[in-house]
Amino acid sequence: MTGIIQLLPEAVANQIAAGEVIQRPASAVKELLENAVDAGAQSIQLIIRDAGKTLIQVVDDGCGMSPTDARLCFERHATSKIRSANDLFAIRTLGFRGEALASIAAIAQIELRTRRHEDELGTLVLIEGTEVKDQQPVQCLAGSSFSIKNLFFNVPARRAFLKSDPVEMRHIIEEFQRVALVYPQIQFSLQSNGRVIYNLSKGNLRQRIVQLLGNHLNQKIILVEEKTQLINIHGFVSKPEHSRKIRGEQFLFANGRYVKIAYFQHAIEAAYEGLIPQGNYPSYFIYLEVDPSRIDVNIHPTKTEVKFIDEQPIYGILKAAVRKAIGQVSLASQLDFDTILPFDIPEPKAGQPIRPPEIKVNPDYNPFNTSSPGRNLSESRTKSQWEQLYKPSQQDKDSTEILPGFVQSETPEVNQEKPFIQISLHYIITSVKSGMMIIDIEKAWERIYYEEIISALDNRGLGSQQLLFPYNLHFSQAEAELLTQAKPLLSKMGFTLDNLSPNTFVVQGIPQGMAVSDIQNVIENIVHAIINQGDVETADLRIPVARSLALNMAFRQLKIYKQEEMRSLTDRLFATSMPSVSPSGKNIVRIVSEEELSQLFK
Repeated sequence: MTGIIQLLPEAVANQIAAGEVIQRPASAVKELLENAVDAGAQSIQLIIRDAGKTLIQVVDDGCGMSPTDARLCFERHATSKIRSANDLFAIRTLGFRGEALASIAAIAQIELRTRRHEDELGTLVLIEGTEVKDQQPVQCLAGSSFSIKNLFFNVPARRAFLKSDPVEMRHIIEEFQRVALVYPQIQFSLQSNGRVIYNLSKGNLRQRIVQLLGNHLNQKIILVEEKTQLINIHGFVSKPEHSRKIRGEQFLFANGRYVKIAYFQHAIEAAYEGLIPQGNYPSYFIYLEVDPSRIDVNIHPTKTEVKFIDEQPIYGILKAAVRKAIGQVSLASQLDFDTILPFDIPEPKAGQPIRPPEIKVNPDYNPFNTSSPGRNLSESRTKSQWEQLYKPSQQDKDSTEILPGFVQSETPEVNQEKPFIQISLHYIITSVKSGMMIIDIEKAWERIYYEEIISALDNRGLGSQQLLFPYNLHFSQAEAELLTQAKPLLSKMGFTLDNLSPNTFVVQGIPQGMAVSDIQNVIENIVHAIINQGDVETADLRIPVARSLALNMAFRQLKIYKQEEMRSLTDRLFATSMPSVSPSGKNIVRIVSEEELSQLFK
């Protein structure tokens, strides 16, 4: 009798296993780059075609492989990194499982050319879907060249789930950055469809950060260093005044490996508490070095999630190290010893003795004597002040009484049916059936303008106002790629942007009504919207633009209102789709019932 449980064919099993390691082209890029680093390469080239769907090629000058190793490296669990289970807790290399190349071979067509430095001839291996098609000697450079062609060619369902080329390319750039940031002593280059995106020369860490993410970071980051018996921390964090609305420039590494640890991310951001606006995030490039036996990297296929035995102590050390670095720079920037004026201390003239200052005292003065002149003066002055306080002034006779904190309407006539009262410049109060309604004026205008701007963007677009002085914006390479793709949409919204360099844009025009001070914030929010919502085609870029414009225009409406103006504002507010909530999610209207009012006076 045949059982219902059967072993899967090797090809099917390999495709299933590959799904855990290789989710998209960027996954293959990560594995190949890490293999090149582990091979001791001093120069690594990454060549991409069609966002990795057609070609991913990694060329390195590392140690290369023998003919036997060139064939064996594609077998599952074949690795040069470990020999026993104990080696898992002493790992210094990026790869160790022996799964990456086997997983890639199961779902792609691979061409490998490799040669050791001491060999005259290299080896060519051709693989298609785990099947070795050819292996032969070949003339090639020392090192290895892996060409991954037609990824997911035999798994059409997985290929159908790939995103657009810009989205997949953004993920590839992110993986490239994560590896390049750890090894500034290695030369890296990245080409996409024949266009050079990065050409990174060898240097130090600060130079590598600037090469990858732009020159604007050079003056914005500060050094972090802390050495303890438990952990060594080094790297850079941004100054508080250069926080951003997006988290794009946050990199955390553990023992040379990019990791995602929310607990440690919180430690870094907690160090900025009270120093940056709410909703902003710092940039950081933090490197943690710990004993390999105190960290477990074998808990996730991509090895980005790791566990630390000493999580809590490291949290405290990390937070303190970042806070210390911020504090040193902040204090130094506030102390300018060249501008501190010397104390004006008179020096004694030569030949003259130093004498103490003379203090004159009236020996006849008695502070307890009620008939002293000082007492009479105080009484007469106090009496005069009280009389003056209660004396009615001419201004009081000519004007109506205004309660403290209230703004008097310019028109004395009040609608007795439903009068409106304005408190300071910010609130309107009126009676309703259930009690009293309070309206936040600024948030009400924000809601009104927001919906009007959204409507304009959906129809005719927004007008543009040209800037007298162009405004420069700096972004990382991945963010700059997204912004370049979004330029046609931004033009309809009133923005005029031009590329000044691969990472820098110059803004020549902005939507009418937008403040120049909002440019950086709005553009960053647009990039953030694209990242969160997938790509330019699916992202709703209207929202960050409309919010910024509405907020800026609403602030200008804080003034003293007449009765008919307050009534008109209320009518326009309740004609919107969501009159009770502002675009930023805050309450606009508050109803205070008669019961709540009565409770205030008990």
